[in-house]
Amino acid sequence: MEWKVNRFDELTARELHDILKARVDIFVVEQNCAYHEVDGYDPESWHLQLKIDGKLAAYARLMKAGTKYNKASIGRIIVLEEFRSRNLGRQLVQKSINVMKEWGTKEIMLQGQTYLRNFYSSFGFEEVSSEYLDDGIPHVDMLLTIESTEKS
Repeated sequence: MEWKVNRFDELTARELHDILKARVDIFVVEQNCAYHEVDGYDPESWHLQLKIDGKLAAYARLMKAGTKYNKASIGRIIVLEEFRSRNLGRQLVQKSINVMKEWGTKEIMLQGQTYLRNFYSSFGFEEVSSEYLDDGIPHVDMLLTIESTEKS
């Protein structure tokens, strides 16, 4: 298992291809949702990858405050189908939080699909919006305040 976090310009052409293919496979094809997957934020983001035996297994897009929102955010959180049921989603979210803590981030936002609200809550994320539809899929905005998790 190999974790890598890179700026957009540090990704190889193969890594970028694999990331975009995985995101489209999951968010567009698997979830049957036509939307703009390549949204213009990738060049300003950090890309966290977990590779197993050289293959992309899990991925998240990390953004510093001011990139998309006024708070830092985690998005495009995926575990590829062949690697599911290995607890990699938990590892991916925790690694994302840890990377952002290293940046000195105090608050992290995410737009979670509603069915995952309890999963994200288990990391300390709290709902800060009502449920809403985003591209036809129920979502809720969630916020993690780093200071509160360190006091526990």
